[in-house]
Amino acid sequence: MTTDIAIRHYTGAQAPSIRQVLLDVYAEVYAEPARTDPFASLDRFAEGLDGWSARPGWSCVIGYDGDQPVGYAYGAPLPEGARWWGGLLTDVPAGVTAETGIRTYALSELMVRTSWRKTGTARRLHSALLSPCREERATLLVDQNHPKVHALYESWGWQTLGDIRPRLPDAPLFHAMLLPLPQASSY
Repeated sequence: MTTDIAIRHYTGAQAPSIRQVLLDVYAEVYAEPARTDPFASLDRFAEGLDGWSARPGWSCVIGYDGDQPVGYAYGAPLPEGARWWGGLLTDVPAGVTAETGIRTYALSELMVRTSWRKTGTARRLHSALLSPCREERATLLVDQNHPKVHALYESWGWQTLGDIRPRLPDAPLFHAMLLPLPQASSY
């Protein structure tokens, strides 16, 4: 294990060629929760991955230590009228959740295999995924049962918007978070 991680970028057109890598890393990272939580099952994740990777603008970064995938991050822009905010339980001004199709990039997944945690790899994947984005902001959801992950995102500049429960069977309660993207440009 090294901290000299090579990061490779992928688009939706390349999703089928990296699908198994993403599933394998997920299966390792979430092995314990998947044993008891149907929401964390590999089948459920695979279904979500297929849905996300089919979205316009989907992008993914995978970090490699030699030929070993060490982690990845992916997401896509929220479309106009996105249902992303549908489970928001916190009152916010209406304009905050208005989506135009070019306003918000949703970071769906960020995970790092155990041996490469606490090496800066997660931050590098995060930055590599978001740095090309031209949206004005990014959003993500953090399971409220993971306060260390929430604190990590806050240390990277993310701000909590409120509580949200996605409209999925057995979904946990999440914190919806936002991050202004400084490289945003007008279309």
